[in-house]
Amino acid sequence: MDDKKILITGSRGLIGTAVTKYFKQQCNVIECDLELGHDLSDEQFVIDFFKTNRADYLINLFALNHHVDKDLKPWKKSNLFNVSLDSFNIYLYTNLVSLFSVCRQFVKNNSKGCIVNFSSTYGIVSPDPKLYDGDEKHIAYGVSKAGVIQLTRHLATHLAPDIRVNCIIPGGVEADQSNEFKYHYGVRTPLKRMMKPNELNGLCVNLPTLATRCISACLLAWSICGSSACRKKGFINLPACSEVNSCGVKAVICSVGTANPAIP
Repeated sequence: MDDKKILITGSRGLIGTAVTKYFKQQCNVIECDLELGHDLSDEQFVIDFFKTNRADYLINLFALNHHVDKDLKPWKKSNLFNVSLDSFNIYLYTNLVSLFSVCRQFVKNNSKGCIVNFSSTYGIVSPDPKLYDGDEKHIAYGVSKAGVIQLTRHLATHLAPDIRVNCIIPGGVEADQSNEFKYHYGVRTPLKRMMKPNELNGLCVNLPTLATRCISACLLAWSICGSSACRKKGFINLPACSEVNSCGVKAVICSVGTANPAIP
């Protein structure tokens, strides 16, 4: 991949930092992050940025997540009855509308390529209230991440065969959570732990490359999301490379090759 360019949005975030560091060892990386002055909620900025930063692959890791972003702690005690509609709109605009804007401009400026979006375990299952000790994960986070899954399906269907679009659905990632939270989260997962940020590197490398050029509209769900939830949703085991399996991939919903993601 030495001759390839990969554009990583959210490159300075929790997962983005690990993924960016990993890719810089083997290819050309274009970073895009709010920390660098890049505001992806500004459509004109997105238009201008993608005109001057063409790439072979796009990995979208930017998102609003109030349990990661310390600036959003005033929202921490929100629940179904006091959550503001303004805060709901901010999540949808950042995590979904802006993501669509980014994907669209990538496609407009690159005739071929691959997009990897990131959803969340909370895009397919609800947060367990018992984990948050009277707090509540903002409802709009999960709603917006569920939208990322459908956005991926739609784009993959309409942009094939020149642009492939896939989605990774990670579970809980270790950050600055308390040991108590990590323990209670871990017992709810097959691997009995949260994942490390760098354990997503293998998937991020494999999905854009020629080794998986027949894969599009693929939704990769991490084992951390909980085996019972995966089974109920009909996920199937992923026969992937040992590096990916060792990280703990649980299952995959996908349309590979000639399968049609537009048909349920």
